[in-house]
Amino acid sequence: MVISLDREIIYPDSDGQPMADNTKQFRWIVLLKENLECLFANNPQVFVAGDLLWYPVEGSPNIRVAPDVFVVFGRPKGDRGSYRQWQEDNIPPQVVFEILSPGNTIKEMTKKLQFYSRYGVEEYYIYDPDCQELVGLQRSADELTVIEDINNWQSPLLRISFVLTPEGLNVYYPNGQPFLTTVELSQQVESEKERAEFEKQRAESEKQRADRLAEQLRLLKVDPIDH
Repeated sequence: MVISLDREIIYPDSDGQPMADNTKQFRWIVLLKENLECLFANNPQVFVAGDLLWYPVEGSPNIRVAPDVFVVFGRPKGDRGSYRQWQEDNIPPQVVFEILSPGNTIKEMTKKLQFYSRYGVEEYYIYDPDCQELVGLQRSADELTVIEDINNWQSPLLRISFVLTPEGLNVYYPNGQPFLTTVELSQQVESEKERAEFEKQRAESEKQRADRLAEQLRLLKVDPIDH
């Protein structure tokens, strides 16, 4: 009888660490994750996750990390307790985002960089919302190397753009639309509904005015078509 390795070894779905240390970090994690979900909503073979443990090596539950946000091309959408790479056609996350908090240490971030470089990440972005600094790394040969000019950089895989301003980082969809928070998206939808309702009322008003004019012309025995 063959015993599954997964039944012998436990791969926890949690590392006991909080998703975020503060509201600013959490807001950025949600902003990136949700907008990336929207970006690839119509592609069933793109998996986007936030704060999900990634196990790259079967049989080694201690080799793991939980990126703030990651994207995997070539894997179906769906719920997972963790991302066990050997169960995912051995496809690693290609793009990873980390949002820094005051609690992050140089040692911790160095270990993460080494992890992502070793296990196949193609693009790695680190944003510090307090210092408003963005660092990007892209795979070159067998390692991740720093992108020298990150401002106005477009991700080769995601096609999204990063623009640094005095107010902070702005992220844009391939069509130039900005990444929006849930509140901003709701406000935009409401604004569009109000605009559509205004245009509908204006069109109805124009039609009523035209109907009244046509009726007046008929009363005067004038064919409105001739005018």
